[in-house]
Amino acid sequence: MKFDLNCRLCGRRSHTISSFLLSFPFEEGDSHVVAKGKESSNDEIATTLLNAMTATDGSTLHYIQPDTRVVKLDCNRAFGLLSREEKLYAYHLSKASFDGYPILFLQKSRESPAIYFILHNVFSEESAESLRAKATNEHEWTAEEFDAFLLYVAAFYCNTGNYSDFGDRKFVPQVEKKKLRILLENTVAFKSNPDLLNLYDVVENDLFCLDENKKFLGFPQKGMTGFLSSNVSEQDTDFVQRFMTGNQIEGWNTRLEKTTRDGKTVYVIRFASVEQREETKEFEGHTVILKYGEYSPILKRVVDSLQETQKYARNENQRNMIAKYIEHFTTGDINQHKDASRFWIRDKNPPVESYIGFIENYSDPAGTRADYEGFVACVDKELSEKFQKLVTNSKTFIARLPWGPEYEKDTFMSPDFTALTVVNFAGSIPAGINIPNYDEIRQNEGFKNVSLSNVISSKVSPDEKITFLDDADDVLYRKLYVNSFELQVGLHELLGHGTGKLFEKSAEGKFNFDQQKVKDLLTGGPVTTWYLPGETWASKFGALSCPYEECRAEAVGYYLCCFDDILEIFGHKGEDAKNVMYTNWMSEIRAGLVALEYFQPDSKTWGQAHCYARYVLFRVCLEAGQGFVTVTETTGHDGQPNLHFKLDRSKIMDVGFPAMEEFLKKLQGYKSTGNAADGQAFFKHWGEVSDEHLRWRDIVVKRRKPRNLFVQTKLVKSSDGSEVHCEDYEASTAGLIQSFVERHPKEAIQELLELWKEQRSMFYD
Repeated sequence: MKFDLNCRLCGRRSHTISSFLLSFPFEEGDSHVVAKGKESSNDEIATTLLNAMTATDGSTLHYIQPDTRVVKLDCNRAFGLLSREEKLYAYHLSKASFDGYPILFLQKSRESPAIYFILHNVFSEESAESLRAKATNEHEWTAEEFDAFLLYVAAFYCNTGNYSDFGDRKFVPQVEKKKLRILLENTVAFKSNPDLLNLYDVVENDLFCLDENKKFLGFPQKGMTGFLSSNVSEQDTDFVQRFMTGNQIEGWNTRLEKTTRDGKTVYVIRFASVEQREETKEFEGHTVILKYGEYSPILKRVVDSLQETQKYARNENQRNMIAKYIEHFTTGDINQHKDASRFWIRDKNPPVESYIGFIENYSDPAGTRADYEGFVACVDKELSEKFQKLVTNSKTFIARLPWGPEYEKDTFMSPDFTALTVVNFAGSIPAGINIPNYDEIRQNEGFKNVSLSNVISSKVSPDEKITFLDDADDVLYRKLYVNSFELQVGLHELLGHGTGKLFEKSAEGKFNFDQQKVKDLLTGGPVTTWYLPGETWASKFGALSCPYEECRAEAVGYYLCCFDDILEIFGHKGEDAKNVMYTNWMSEIRAGLVALEYFQPDSKTWGQAHCYARYVLFRVCLEAGQGFVTVTETTGHDGQPNLHFKLDRSKIMDVGFPAMEEFLKKLQGYKSTGNAADGQAFFKHWGEVSDEHLRWRDIVVKRRKPRNLFVQTKLVKSSDGSEVHCEDYEASTAGLIQSFVERHPKEAIQELLELWKEQRSMFYD
């Protein structure tokens, strides 16, 4: 499970992108709203942008904002402290992680793999600056249009496709369709390979399409997904989930295809593996095929790199872990990955930390299937010491949580909790992680927590005012943001995701709790619901399991940051501690307000689990009343609608704390007992968006701040294979694009295209 960073940030660019001429195409035809200008102040530019965005609100949400920051994810100092063997271990783990990166494009949308193939070929043959010269000198592009195109490409690489990792919203090029086609047709890549034009013909409409059922990720017919074939319905996924639960199969490393054979509906569960085989079963009158071999050529590359990694493992736990990874990717057996996770948990405080597999299930509309992911990081020893103190005292802190010992794990497995400097992350980069996500391992054997310090340190610009705050809160936020966020990540991961018991009944009829003694937290009566064999938290609560669990972990952070001894572990005492606690509550609740950007009014759904969670907590605090949280509609200095958010710090302990205590108790009660019907209804109620809040959303959207795009280093081995060094790229869109182009040989990208061609029938009529 991840703690995401940028929902509460409002950073500025670190790479300058001209904003003096901006075009906002409408969805229909070639009309434009043009914001022309001379060199202007930031306020004047903001006003011009705001007015333009008001005119085209529906489409501009789907452009990458021109002030998006491109930030270097710096790891040189930490990597330089590693030994030669550790660097080689990290190199091969990094290669294995990025060898699997193309899988993410197949999981994202039907068009993403082909777009990736096209872009990779175009930028492999010509540099960004060469293409800029061609576009502006020969094809009548403005400099601003080309800047916007580079931003699109950079965002496409970072988000592993044309839908945002954070918010599930589609983004499209901010340039006329005709202009882009002409430029591509005249690139070196297209001229030397006519097949690229045929490929572009297939995906061109998808590239620009903003039809209602294409704007967001979601179930087919309502949204886009690469996890389910285009004819799969929500009812189909419910049926397949019943089949998997009944057969004790978990769907982490799968995709689902619905097809027909001999006039009968057939469901094909496609398992990620190198080996290819099939098994046919009958269930409730339907045929279900277990088909292994999904992503086979890509995973073969991952396995080859992992085999090289084994040569540099420092202990038996690492060797066994890698062997189990190899077995998992080769056979598709999820139990092998669970065993790898067990060895990973036992590998305490390694200088090089990593994890790889199909990990997070945020993107699957059904909440079952997981994105591929792999990361490599180095330990930040100074910050890790704080987290280890939190671990050492964790039993004391867990006892303070409002659900009591009966709802807590029988034995708290003291986990590893380290602050890491990310070297490479193949996937959506979070600020913190609590893994593995397998319920039975987390509950009975343990887990690890990691905080990604160089991600957290990509904080707000010291010169940028935070939206919706008054001057005093703005100063405090920017001064103490990193401190409060380190605290929140620690509590969220270790004592949020790491706590709470699931009540289970075994196949032999035995319970893992005392039925006579344990009472329902909400009713005070006996516990009447629990998890049966084959049922998991994700299978019971479905797509709601992610935002619900993120909300529970966030709430634990709110709750426990109020204790002086916890604040002291992070170096905060006296007035400083009070300010950090206030900043945490203020910034987190404000994050729930700005999270409204990710609510989709037409479908009344949320596009991002963390934002859904934060909005729920915003509502809990707002409805606690007594003036604890207030939001006032105002007019900004630019003459446009604005909001003023205020938290009364004097009421945190008397109003906020008891409200969070009661809410946490209910969240844990429904989760522990597996009471999905009541738990889902409870959570959905708090996630409802009123007409007033929709009005606030309009203001939030018009004043939204972009998320960072990260440029990652590339690990390079010397010609004789004995040394490894970091190769850095410029913190710019061009540098970011180059970094991705140079990670994969053309043969690997060709394999991705062949897989896409084989699977086109799943998504295209």
